[in-house]
Amino acid sequence: MNAVRMYTTQVCPFCLRAKALLKQRGVAQIDEIRVDLDVTERDRMIELTGRRTVPQIFIGEVHVGGCDELMALDQRGGLTPLLQGA
Repeated sequence: MNAVRMYTTQVCPFCLRAKALLKQRGVAQIDEIRVDLDVTERDRMIELTGRRTVPQIFIGEVHVGGCDELMALDQRGGLTPLLQGA
């Protein structure tokens, strides 16, 4: 299974929703990077994605986007294959 990395903050309902979906799809471990605790991580997230909002989700080396993009990917049937490395 591809590694999942997610830039988050503590009080983000979209982050919680994205984590719940990933867990439903069998993701046991999420590398969570809290941008509210470390401004350098927020700067890195912006540099990598061009976005300031959380969550920002990476599956393997693929930047999926935020919660809405993750949900849309799942609805199209693309999330499970991406997680499995297909």
